Amino acid sequence: MTTVLIVDDQALQRLGFSMLLEQQPDMTVVGEATDGAEAVRMTAELRPDVILMDVRMPVMDGIEATRRIAESGGPSRVLVLTTFDLDEYAYAALRAGASGFLLKDVLPDELVTGIRVVAAGDAVIAPGLTRKLIDAFADQLSGRTPGQERQLAALTDREREVLTAMATGWSNAEIAERLFLAESTVKSHVSRILAKLDARDRVQAVIFAYDVELVRPA
Repeated sequence: MTTVLIVDDQALQRLGFSMLLEQQPDMTVVGEATDGAEAVRMTAELRPDVILMDVRMPVMDGIEATRRIAESGGPSRVLVLTTFDLDEYAYAALRAGASGFLLKDVLPDELVTGIRVVAAGDAVIAPGLTRKLIDAFADQLSGRTPGQERQLAALTDREREVLTAMATGWSNAEIAERLFLAESTVKSHVSRILAKLDARDRVQAVIFAYDVELVRPA
């Protein structure tokens, strides 16, 4: 059973998400928070598997709440819900430690699938939107640090190739097809890449790839 904490300052939005998720046989809503500060507190108390996090809220916004939750080292993973006109906030949330984001007008089935993906330890993010975000906010990329240099050096040539493909937005199946590899081999490469980069998921690995300029924004 996947436990979910809903964080949104709009009561109707929380109600809609709650009704949808409670209909799923493998999900249960363990709480609702109206702002980021409450979300941080409730996450520490309830330790939900997934947190549906709004971005703009009173008291503490979703970005700061995500950062504090990620830094706590707990098992909860954050899925940010945003809109196209809030791309910069979504990008900041990913850097803060979110495991992905979806648009608020996402279809119900897509939201449920996204929660399952994040709960399973992967990231959910639209590849096209990822590229748009990084292209639009390339000035926020921080450049290499000595630690990142060491991590990059630890990758094999094939792992760099796979990481580059990930940062381009390819799925495992697409990487397998274009690099002439078995999909199981690609999954193994991805797992080793995440371990070497100390990255929680693909989103963090993609951010690393842009930070070290393995891939450059258009």
